[in-house]
Amino acid sequence: MNSNDLKAGPELYQKVRGGLIARGTTLSAWCREYGYNPTNARSALVGGWNGPKGRALRQRLAKEAGVLSQSDTASLA
Repeated sequence: MNSNDLKAGPELYQKVRGGLIARGTTLSAWCREYGYNPTNARSALVGGWNGPKGRALRQRLAKEAGVLSQSDTASLA
């Protein structure tokens, strides 16, 4: 999956949660560590928060969870 194919929805939410758990954290813990509201993070992942900040958070979460491949993360910079 590349950053251009990153579509918000329940499937992305589940993939990000699973990726974070596989890395030894949870979505809520990640949000606390980086200063995000977990409700906003969930909204960004499922598509309820689709503005520029929501899209940026969605991409950051996908990168941190390993949902985006290594080559795709370069396009986020």
